[in-house]
Amino acid sequence: MIRIVHRWTSLLFSLIVASIFVGMAVTTLPEWYYYLPLPPLFVLIPTGIYMFFMPYFGSQQDGLPAAKGST
Repeated sequence: MIRIVHRWTSLLFSLIVASIFVGMAVTTLPEWYYYLPLPPLFVLIPTGIYMFFMPYFGSQQDGLPAAKGST
């Protein structure tokens, strides 16, 4: 579920940032428009940190995920 939320939020964040660049090329944007990427970013940071560290804390007895296949 965390991965799905992170994926869709990153898509929304990317579209907002792209719209800012397109809008800057076309017209002068209102100042509040530049703050639109912040709410998705506040979701992306904790979900990204969670997904980054989850393999290290997921299963304590198996060790690191990269060490599972080694003999």
